[in-house]
Amino acid sequence: MIRRLLLSTRDSVRETAEKRIKMSRQRLQMSDNDKLWWTGLEKMLCYSGFRRAFPYVTAEVFIALNIAFFSAAFLILCKLFGIAAAFAGVGLGLASETVIFKVKRMRNMNSVNDNLLKFLDFLGSYSITSGEISGILGQIGRYVEEPMKSALEECSYEARTTGDIGAALLSMAEKIEHPQFKEIIRSMEINVRYCADFSMLVSESRRSMRDYLKTSQEKKSMLREAAINMTLLLIMSALSLAVVDGLIKKSVWDILIYSFFGRTAVAITAVIVCLFLRQICEN
Repeated sequence: MIRRLLLSTRDSVRETAEKRIKMSRQRLQMSDNDKLWWTGLEKMLCYSGFRRAFPYVTAEVFIALNIAFFSAAFLILCKLFGIAAAFAGVGLGLASETVIFKVKRMRNMNSVNDNLLKFLDFLGSYSITSGEISGILGQIGRYVEEPMKSALEECSYEARTTGDIGAALLSMAEKIEHPQFKEIIRSMEINVRYCADFSMLVSESRRSMRDYLKTSQEKKSMLREAAINMTLLLIMSALSLAVVDGLIKKSVWDILIYSFFGRTAVAITAVIVCLFLRQICEN
């Protein structure tokens, strides 16, 4: 009975994943952006490179594996250390998983950022027409790094096997998180339908990419200065508290930890620091 139940569940999950992927491709053709959290999970797995490493792990399988792993971890921790430690361990595990995916996405974004001008240079070195673009993308894929390498090779293979270059380009645009890459590929898809010459597109994309990189660099410089200022403020605050601790009878640290106003101040400071770190990670 257990075996039949597991097989039935596996087939149901596989069928659901296939239907969802087919619906996603249809929405892609109609330029319909699905904002469901399920689609967000799929994008997270794709943008982090997890789907590239484990191509058969869909969002359904990922959720099932997470439930099984963290349930087992909760029961083991609960048995060994108690329910409070079990909740803390599971929460820490979920937070660590989120941070790992975030770091992987940032690395992939930086990789695409570093390879995008190279991609445009290679693209501009060919006299491209819509009929030969699939072969050219496959050749360019040899000279760029992941995740762009896999995306270009998969796009080339899909275009050759299905004959639908536009759908292959739109599918590739959804595999890479970088906004400039998405814009370039969608412009290429429009050119495939209405124009055979890509030279103007490459020229405009180069200019747009250089402006994007300049703006991005300026934003990073501002965030770097803000991070230095925030660090100095936290250090000065800690030194001020240490000085005040020596001037009064009651410990400042006890006030911060055990009093309502102290906890409120620490909580507000923690929220400000977390929001600042989130802003840095998003840029």
